[in-house]
Amino acid sequence: MKIAEIHIYQHDLPVKNGPYTMAKAQVWALDTTLVKMVSDTGLIGWGETCPVGPTYAESHAGGARAALMQMAPDLIGTEVAPLTLHRAMDGLLNGHNYAKAAIDIAAHDLLGKHLGVSVSELLGGAATNRVPSYYATGVGTPDDIARLARDKMAEGYPRLQIKVGGRPVEIDVEVIRKVWEVVQGSGMRLAADGNRGWTTRDALRVSRECPDVPFIMEQPCNTIEDLQKIRPQITHGLYMDESSTSLNTVITAAGTGLVDGFGMKVTRIGGLHPMRAFRDICEARNLPHTCDDSWGGDIIAAACTHIGATVRPDLLEGVWLAAPYIQGHYDTANGIRVEGGHIAVPTGPGLGITPDETLFGPPVAEF
Repeated sequence: MKIAEIHIYQHDLPVKNGPYTMAKAQVWALDTTLVKMVSDTGLIGWGETCPVGPTYAESHAGGARAALMQMAPDLIGTEVAPLTLHRAMDGLLNGHNYAKAAIDIAAHDLLGKHLGVSVSELLGGAATNRVPSYYATGVGTPDDIARLARDKMAEGYPRLQIKVGGRPVEIDVEVIRKVWEVVQGSGMRLAADGNRGWTTRDALRVSRECPDVPFIMEQPCNTIEDLQKIRPQITHGLYMDESSTSLNTVITAAGTGLVDGFGMKVTRIGGLHPMRAFRDICEARNLPHTCDDSWGGDIIAAACTHIGATVRPDLLEGVWLAAPYIQGHYDTANGIRVEGGHIAVPTGPGLGITPDETLFGPPVAEF
């Protein structure tokens, strides 16, 4: 089965009750890119990539479409096989994993439909049909985030990610402590996600002032060198997120004991094929991790849920979806939803999502 056509779409995803605030970004709407891949058998697969603006990571929406347009003409006629496709894409364009991920996801969707199996089966088999999610709060006041923590605990979320950074660190300390007052004894796990927004000084201060609060620090500082500096001085678990830009970096971080886990994005690492390898590296080193993405609609949400379902359950920190923060679904019947703090794994072949193409308008490019 070979690629016969590639269609690229642009679509806006407004943020519900925006903006969504992180240490280094404030987001009102997201520009997502969708890929429709048609095989020579007439089957269709869908992929998606949606950077959170141009400052969260080394990616942006315009760059995704430019990279896809650069590769797409030479991918026509390529076998719909993830390894083959990645080697072809790497031969056509250096880097730009976030753009390649849209092709990768579409290929998995297409291959699953061709074989009559779900993407989670392609990735090794689901360990569950209902994966845990987690809620990311955005940066807010101590009282507001504490109220939100109470609400999300009542909704059944097993984990809360508190966004911090980009302001005086003493406010972040107060937020963490107030949230702990709310969730203590409930079993809800906590992560303080700096999104690279703390200095090493700030990270050390937070760890020293909250020794009794069992949270993990997720990408508190900007660089790997920063993480290496604070690692021996903090008493909290340390997770890598934005810095884990490739399998090579992951192998180094896991092998040297730099981190205790990862917040991993499917599109950051290049799609589901490298994400499968990442999952297995983490299992070999007994490292917990998330399976999520920076933003996006039902296509990305389905991809994250399928790979999350294959992770050893005690190592899965959760699957984060943008669904609670955006309006509507691409597929009204099968759109991915968080219910009771968990996500049902889509059924049916491929991703299990059939988007309504009329939502996207005409393609911006076709090959």
